[in-house]
Amino acid sequence: MASATYLVQHDTALTNSHITLSVAQTQALRNQLKTQRGILNAQDIAHLCAQFDVSVDALLQGLVPLAAEFAVAPVSQFHVGAIVKAVDGNNETHFYFGANVEFNQQALSLVVHGEQSAINNAWLNGAKKIEKIAISDAPCGYCRQFMNELADAKQLDILLPEQHFKLTELLPHSFGPTDLGNQFSLFNPAPQTRRFTDNTIDPQLARVALAAYVPYSQNYSAVKISTVADGDFYGSYAENAAYSPSLSPLQSALSQLFLAGGSFDKHNVTGITLLETAGHENQAGVAHAVLASFAQLPPLQVISASLS
Repeated sequence: MASATYLVQHDTALTNSHITLSVAQTQALRNQLKTQRGILNAQDIAHLCAQFDVSVDALLQGLVPLAAEFAVAPVSQFHVGAIVKAVDGNNETHFYFGANVEFNQQALSLVVHGEQSAINNAWLNGAKKIEKIAISDAPCGYCRQFMNELADAKQLDILLPEQHFKLTELLPHSFGPTDLGNQFSLFNPAPQTRRFTDNTIDPQLARVALAAYVPYSQNYSAVKISTVADGDFYGSYAENAAYSPSLSPLQSALSQLFLAGGSFDKHNVTGITLLETAGHENQAGVAHAVLASFAQLPPLQVISASLS
């Protein structure tokens, strides 16, 4: 089953009230999104707006069904797509795609929500400020709480197929970082001045871990998934003031892999590494639980390293 609004349109033309593409154009865009790991950059957006004579926001909403095609939903069969419109350090606008990810025979609390996936994609790939998020369906309470951790949560525009809202309209009496005495937020983290003392750690894995948003546990952590066909995928830990909507580094990395159209199986995955901060470890248990959904994967390598 697709979302309540959109049909997932594999091998068909993308056509809705915002945009109309041919079968060939739709397939080309699907392939481009996989190659670019679920991101359309400023040049891509400008080209598509000119090609199809649409505004940036019409393109944003029109492409949501393609985001939903990246969903992995073996439990619900409900495919949620989301696209974040965000600006980078050069004030250029990019689109970051996301979709829900579920795990067979595991607690439903381990799922990655579509909105989380899109925000995670933006966060990991250089976005500095999220302006809007277009979603195939109304965000659940869990996602509203996750979005409330954003630095610009009060200004965030949420675009649904038939309605537009500010996050504050959907979450009017919110609980957020400042309620726990946290002056920082996702996309506005505390300055990082520390380093891991173990110099043998993959530098990229260490960098992603040090960029984690962990004001509540201080467990700077990240995951690296190595594959045969698609390269390496990294995920970082993003905490939430309400705790439960936090996104684990393994969930973060898996979402990135699926947005690239990658396969998470014994034929493609060659290694999975979790890096945690010594004395603050809290991710190995959830990582093992998620990985139990998949057969014959390489064993999880866990590194616990001190900071200096």
